[in-house]
Amino acid sequence: MTYSHIGMYCVFMARAATTSDAFNAVAEPRRREILNYLALQERPVGEIVDALEMEQPSVSKHLRVLKDVGLVHARRDGRQMFYRTNAEAIRPLHEWAGTFERYWRQQLIRIKERAEAKSGAVKKD
Repeated sequence: MTYSHIGMYCVFMARAATTSDAFNAVAEPRRREILNYLALQERPVGEIVDALEMEQPSVSKHLRVLKDVGLVHARRDGRQMFYRTNAEAIRPLHEWAGTFERYWRQQLIRIKERAEAKSGAVKKD
């Protein structure tokens, strides 16, 4: 990135590897889809492929990243691999997102209060 208009030049910083932490891993939308799909129960890779309409190598790659950062656990049963979410590893993501949930809840309360105040003012006229 350059800021040539002010004579300043910045070298791009290397992006953190997707396997460095949970936040980087879930930055990819398809990984979030996989986590959502695994949220309720353990599932085999083939079922994930079919349900999300993704190619098997792609699903395996995403599952490997999620496993490497600890967001999913894997177990083998014969020739099949089964994956499930790791709730403890997801907790920091949930807590971080909760900050923004509280913010937006407050914003919606303020909008509702303003709308009700305007509605009350209109009824009085």
